Formats: sequence, C-alpha cells, structure tokens
Amino acid sequence: MSNAKYTLITGASSGLGKEFAVQCARMGRNIILIALPGGCTPSLAENLASTYNIDVRIFEFDLTNCDELKKQVKHILEHFEIDFLINNAGVGGTSLITETSIEKIDQIMQLNVRSTVLITHMLIPHLLQHERSYIMNISSMAAFSPIAYKTVYPASKAFISSFSLGLREELSGTGVSVSVVYPGPIMTNSNTAQRIISQGIKGKMGLLSTAEIASTAIIGTITKYPTIIPGFINKLNHFLMSILPMELKLKMISRAVKKELI
Repeated sequence: MSNAKYTLITGASSGLGKEFAVQCARMGRNIILIALPGGCTPSLAENLASTYNIDVRIFEFDLTNCDELKKQVKHILEHFEIDFLINNAGVGGTSLITETSIEKIDQIMQLNVRSTVLITHMLIPHLLQHERSYIMNISSMAAFSPIAYKTVYPASKAFISSFSLGLREELSGTGVSVSVVYPGPIMTNSNTAQRIISQGIKGKMGLLSTAEIASTAIIGTITKYPTIIPGFINKLNHFLMSILPMELKLKMISRAVKKELI
C-alpha cells in the first residue's frame, strides 16, 4: 500500500461529482473515482492526471450492487490510503407514486441510502487511522421538507442528513470530521435543466454552478462545518421555510413540483 493519500469520490463521471474531482485535483490531491461503466470517467481521469500531475484511479461498477460494492471497496482499502470520502452518488426524479416503478423506487433507496451508509461504514476504521480525515455526504435542500410527486427522494436525502449529523456526533473527539451538504437546484444534465426551467423563476432560485457548489462544499468540509448550504439564496430560503407551518410549506413546494408533470 502506498503512503500517498487519496480522496474517494462516488458518482464522479459527471455533474457535481466531476467538479469535485477537478477541484480536488487542483488542490494536488490524488483521487479515486467511482462511477458507472460506459461514462466519460477514463478521459476525465487521464486529463486530471496529466494536467495536475496526480495519481487518479478508476473503479467502474454499480453502487446498487451490494456484493460488488463490498468487493470493490475492500480492494480499494487494501491498496490505497484514503483520508477524504465524498459520498456524492445519488438519483431522483419526479412522478406520481402510482406511476413510479418498484425498480425506480428501489434504485433511489439503494443508491442514495444503502450505498452511502455501506461505503461510510467500511471506510470509518480506515479513516480513524489518520490524524485528520473527512467525510462529506451530499444531501439536498429537498431534505428539509416532504415533497409530493417526489416522495422517496426527499425522504432519502433527509436520511442522509440525519445519518451524517448523528455520525458526526459519534465520531466527535476523533480525527474524523463529518459534514453534510445541502445543494439547491443544479443543471447537471439536459433532463434536469428542462425540469428546472419548467418551474420558472421558482425553479431557478438558488441555482448555482457545480463549480460554486463544489468549492463551498470542500472548503466547508475541510474547515469542519457540520452543515453546508451553498449560496445565500438557498440559506435564506431554508430560513424562511423553517418558520412556515409544515402543511403550508408542503403545499407550496409540492405545487411547484407538480408543474414538472404537466
């Protein structure tokens, strides 16, 4: 095993995960990228390695495959020193619950919840060996309220929030710091962009670039902030929503989301 330290990033082939990889590489950090097969991960790794003179390793597999996840992470831990874990992989969607397939519901739960918990659990003993190490879990502004027509997604992100903050308290006094990030809307692909645009000005409120979100998240995690909400508008939105009655908040958010179905 090399003494060089690595940042492990899940969901690293595109969107926010890709930006995390770019910014960590710019900091001179070696990187392990976990992504689905068939994406642009190899070209991203080659570019980062040559541009920033770092070591970049790729592991392509489906995080919802529990056996494969455990096998691959075990292999990674046997060969690499990791002191920064970024649990970024996740999936969502908007649809009536009665029109959402069991397979889609299961995918959200397995990727957003189970894979995050399993990877974190497997890495904690390893991270504890370092004088300083970090866990960054990506939640969402959706974690702050139930949302009709999304139902499972905000619930999964609320789980990540609760899991992260509980874990942070449990690991207090050790060298491991846990942070949870709540991004607002992100135009990560054409489908997401179309969904945000369909919501009009409400959908665009708090919209930040992946570069802005990644920078805020990395700085906040390294400086050991427990909760990180990128962007002033998102912070303001969270505050305003926190003082509204749950029933009113739920109706307001769900009404905006329903427009995606029309």
